[in-house]
Amino acid sequence: MGICGECEVSKMSEAKKCAKALLQFIEDCPSVYHVINRIRGELLDAGAVELQETEKWTLLAGQTYFVVRNDASVIAFSCPAKAPKGFHMVAAHSDSPTFKLKANPEMNVEAHYGKLNVEKYGGMIMNTWMDRPLSVAGRVAVTDSQTGKIITRLVNMDKDLLVIPNLAIHMNRDINKGVELNPQVDMLPLFGEKAEKGVFNKRIAKQLGIKPEEILDWDLFLYAREKGRFIGDKEEFILSPKLDDLQCVFCAKEAFLHQSPAEYINVFAVFDHEEIGSTSRQAADSDFLKSVLERIVQGLEGQEKSYEMLLADSYLLSADNAHAVHPNHPEKADPTNRPYLNQGVVLKYHGGQKYTSDGVSGAYFKLLCKEAKVPYQTFANRADMTGGSTLGNISTAHVSVMSADIGMPQLAMHSCVETGGVKDTLYGILLMKKLYEK
Repeated sequence: MGICGECEVSKMSEAKKCAKALLQFIEDCPSVYHVINRIRGELLDAGAVELQETEKWTLLAGQTYFVVRNDASVIAFSCPAKAPKGFHMVAAHSDSPTFKLKANPEMNVEAHYGKLNVEKYGGMIMNTWMDRPLSVAGRVAVTDSQTGKIITRLVNMDKDLLVIPNLAIHMNRDINKGVELNPQVDMLPLFGEKAEKGVFNKRIAKQLGIKPEEILDWDLFLYAREKGRFIGDKEEFILSPKLDDLQCVFCAKEAFLHQSPAEYINVFAVFDHEEIGSTSRQAADSDFLKSVLERIVQGLEGQEKSYEMLLADSYLLSADNAHAVHPNHPEKADPTNRPYLNQGVVLKYHGGQKYTSDGVSGAYFKLLCKEAKVPYQTFANRADMTGGSTLGNISTAHVSVMSADIGMPQLAMHSCVETGGVKDTLYGILLMKKLYEK
């Protein structure tokens, strides 16, 4: 970046501060519902006004608003003081691969072991979940004693509650040659010496201070108890659960909260269910973003441009982490597009448009990086390997705007614990702040 040594030390100090805040954010958010609740609290603390989809919106220039859908997705927006030209948007996702608790989860083995019945959520690397302390978090639906309506309560068991034990090598001598794991057989967590029917419901009720029969239903997930930390010879890396995609969520949140709009409506969107196809009512393939943007235009008094006119001059950063070159398998990366940790935000391309970046949207991304003094890298899959998709092409199928797919580089994507670079969180924040201030 061409800065002096003293400035480099200062920048690294700021990067570590950002990375430490990221790790705390992840620790505080053991489920998607905790992520959105945390963002809601920070928005309210910053003076934002919460809107309800069931009510009419009357919006004021210069004010920040947000709306939450189904406890798991949020869209926040800041209106400039004058008539806007369009929307500047950053979208990320709140969910990560994990295991979801089934109904009636208690199972017993030979009257000596109690375990819980779970199912896969997303495409995780299953063996990374074994032999480590796990717990349960999410939400439960209960009846409000005063109104009789269904309300939701956050749950975090917040203890080393479960473990998925591996099979000893003595019982499977070929384990290091590769083992196909059956999620219904191999991945059920040990809960205790026994697990009578309804005991887990009682545990949840006790923590919430309610009666077990008051719980109507739940959305509960496993999470790793391992805390995020700095690693490496000079502590230049971070090791943490859920870097994909809470690192991008954190960057976008920080940028949105600390940057006022100039001529565009700033939009910060966090969607659920990206890891399972984005097809729910709170996901990127729903009407959530389109509905909110349309209602912004309807609710702003004195708005001169139509919804379609504003979209035509809008830009979206689809923020979802990217694959860095693997130190043990560099051959898996594309020959000429090879991102590394701590080397900048990654711009992602795909010939089949699984990533939305093109020559024009990519050029604007690069200009933003230049103005923000942020380094960037490029990613493409090897031509003989298929990759995943993300939010950008799904969102732009509903909202036709110029879009670039980006992310922070990381290793071991979809592992229970992932590795990233200390500097890259700061890079992401600076880039997104630059978009929001334009």
